[in-house]
Amino acid sequence: MSKIISFKNRTKRDTIRMEAAQLFRKRGYATTTMRELAEAVGVEASSLYNHIGSKSDILKEICFQVATSFLTHLKTLDELNQDPTEKMESLIRFHIHMMLDDLDAVFVANHEWKQLKEPDLGDFLQMRRTYESSMTALVNQGMKTGDFRTANPAVVVFTILSALRGLELWQGQKKNISKQELEAGMLQQLLNGLLK
Repeated sequence: MSKIISFKNRTKRDTIRMEAAQLFRKRGYATTTMRELAEAVGVEASSLYNHIGSKSDILKEICFQVATSFLTHLKTLDELNQDPTEKMESLIRFHIHMMLDDLDAVFVANHEWKQLKEPDLGDFLQMRRTYESSMTALVNQGMKTGDFRTANPAVVVFTILSALRGLELWQGQKKNISKQELEAGMLQQLLNGLLK
């Protein structure tokens, strides 16, 4: 599950990061000012620097926190003795929960990562490549064991990730469907196309 921080355990830095993610998603990283962030947090702009180094530091934290969450979940799955179908189901469910429960941060990591500076940009892209390579390896494994249909693994991974990232659009539509119904429906559609 995603790392949602409860209000009582939230530090000032956590609050700044959450407010920044919301502003970066709505206004874009480049156009969000430190003054706007300070107003959202409820402090003077100069006080922000008691908690953060710069706007780029906050972007880095958001992007790397999201990437680390996905990689940590993947590592946990690798340590469990599950078949490829169970692993893929868990990955899809985790993506859905991250998109529904921590949309602002995931959106920023998906779209504003281009604003990262080196060496952070290269490190972040390597984390993404590692994750996608691991998903591709899982699809290959599922095809070898006969759990998954034969298909181009890169296309399978691209299709699944694209569908899951599409939840960004879903969030703004306010459909009368529960999170549980959405998760079950997406899981069924994405896995049915993969399973033999």
